[in-house]
Amino acid sequence: MRTIAIIARKGGSGKTTVAVHMAIAAHLRGRRTLLADSDPQRSSSVVLKARRAPGPQVIETSGPKLFALQVAAMRSDIDALMIDTAAGAEDEVAHAIVLADLSLLVIRPTFLDFAAAIRTADVLRRLHKPGVIVLNQAPVSRAGTEPPLVKKAQEALRMMRLPVAPTILRSRAAYQSALETGCSAEEIGPPNAASDEVGQLWGFIERLAFGRPQTSEMCA
Repeated sequence: MRTIAIIARKGGSGKTTVAVHMAIAAHLRGRRTLLADSDPQRSSSVVLKARRAPGPQVIETSGPKLFALQVAAMRSDIDALMIDTAAGAEDEVAHAIVLADLSLLVIRPTFLDFAAAIRTADVLRRLHKPGVIVLNQAPVSRAGTEPPLVKKAQEALRMMRLPVAPTILRSRAAYQSALETGCSAEEIGPPNAASDEVGQLWGFIERLAFGRPQTSEMCA
């Protein structure tokens, strides 16, 4: 089993959107997946409980209870334990980071997001835990050219001394419209830019966490 924590110190970063999409991506590829919702807002739980198709399990929990949940997940032959953490709650996030095989640090391309993320990156380094930055809600590129905001963000990311996921999640309506029905962008309509981003990001994370990708079992 691999444990992946999705973290963001700044609220509104889209952390839960990433957590739900990655959990469903793992599920669609045949991995037995459990999403631990330790965010007091319980947004991940709301989304997945609205899901009609089979999907990842979801359990509401808190930071101090994560270790026991991790042990129980191992005994239940769970393949992927995803943890949606509480934004801004350092103690809660620390519990998840300590247990995680990999942490995804979700950041929007804004000054305030970067300022908040620097402290979380420091925590990862102090604990000697692996982490990857996921740039989220970025403006869409035009004709292959990145907007100035994204270029500045990419330059700033180098200062954090953490790996950066090669796939950028863009600001697309498909992400939110999918969540409204408990689905992932990979499951709605024909293949689209959002579904491509999700698939590529999960492929990258899966290789880091598991060492090999697993065959996709997409819905029609």
